[in-house]
Amino acid sequence: MGAAKEKSGKRVHNQLPVAREGLPFIGLGVALTAVFLWLGMAVLCLVAGVLTLFTVYFFRDPDRLQEVTERTVLAPADGRILDIRVLDGKDNLLGESAVKLSVFMSLFNVHVNRVPATGTISSIAYHPGRFVSANRDKASEQNEHNRITLETDGGERLVFVQIAGLIARRIACWIREGDDVRAGQRFGLIRFGSRVDIYLPRHTHMVVEKAQKVRAGETIVGFLP
Repeated sequence: MGAAKEKSGKRVHNQLPVAREGLPFIGLGVALTAVFLWLGMAVLCLVAGVLTLFTVYFFRDPDRLQEVTERTVLAPADGRILDIRVLDGKDNLLGESAVKLSVFMSLFNVHVNRVPATGTISSIAYHPGRFVSANRDKASEQNEHNRITLETDGGERLVFVQIAGLIARRIACWIREGDDVRAGQRFGLIRFGSRVDIYLPRHTHMVVEKAQKVRAGETIVGFLP
């Protein structure tokens, strides 16, 4: 299901330094490295060892703490802001005038995603699709993606979308409809390069800009109206 186990119906903190989705890949890498070492195949052993270390690095899952108010919106992903734009009601998932923020994750970013605001998950919708490069505009509509709608305690609605990239082939989501979530909570992961979009109410006060680097669950991107 994800990087955190459930306890009494609630997600609890992941005690490992890496996301659980990475454990099979890390285990395979360790096994191959050991086999090549046992066979005396030094070059292959070195290659397998380096790839295993990169896999550990890719699936790293650091703790993040940020003091927030009920109107604080945090970055849902590590990476670089591709775009911030205002959309009318016909061109976005909120169905009303909104601000759309897109964060692109490279292979070298932490890929664990975090909930941008405190509230309740009202809907989750997975959509299969293509795997074009996640930094292209059409990736939002054409790529495999997972759309999550959140209702805040203050009555605001926002949507955040996990989007698979060119080499991403698995979107993991660890929350369910009806879950109460908090800003900065881990909620999922996308393997090997990807993107997360957020649709916010039009009058959200944005405090970041295009091309800025952000950290999931730590960087404040705006404040809800």
